[in-house]
Amino acid sequence: MVVFYLALTFSAVFGLKPGKADTDDHAFVSVRKLLSETDVTEEFLIRTFSDTSVRIYSEIPQRFKSPYEKRPYSKYRKLFITNKRIERGVAFFKTNKDLMMAVTDSFGVDPMLLLSISGIESNHGNNHGGFLVFSALYTTIHTLPNRENWAAKELAAFLLYCYQDKIDPHSLSGSYAGAFGFGQFIPSSFNHYAIDFNGDDVRQPYEWPDVLASIANYLLKNGYDPKEK
Repeated sequence: MVVFYLALTFSAVFGLKPGKADTDDHAFVSVRKLLSETDVTEEFLIRTFSDTSVRIYSEIPQRFKSPYEKRPYSKYRKLFITNKRIERGVAFFKTNKDLMMAVTDSFGVDPMLLLSISGIESNHGNNHGGFLVFSALYTTIHTLPNRENWAAKELAAFLLYCYQDKIDPHSLSGSYAGAFGFGQFIPSSFNHYAIDFNGDDVRQPYEWPDVLASIANYLLKNGYDPKEK
């Protein structure tokens, strides 16, 4: 019965013909409604949803069903505590020491904590996901009913960021859940916590000044106390 249900679900999804923005696509309808009171234009949404790069990732439902993060810590830990990762972390700190100390001076966050989180989230920028963020969230809306509302809100948040900062929505890759950048923020968190630390008027998810400052800002706004280092 489960196999039959999944077959029907994917048959319907793959019959969607992604790349066409219309009222038959409930992802488009939901996101358009969520963004109706923002400055995001209808033309931008139609162009984005009609792009030929829009796709359905068949592997994403299974990734949500069996996330690696739910495995025992003893197994999960092995991914991070390796000689190669330690060496990479040391090299990253040496290369970015001045920047990390500048962020620490501005936010009061321990530089070793910034180093650790950037290592866990993206291996210091060496692994930040292979799924197009737009299509990953688009896939979730269409294939996982229990996550549809969440994914629609995240896709709306992602498109709001792209529109405001003039980013091509189909140019960013991330995790199967839509987290992107070296800090691996999901779109709603990125919009809430991202900092333009280098002063170029753009919140850059792949520029370390902005990424490290955004991580520090996230920690401060979620209870981190610089006095309790």
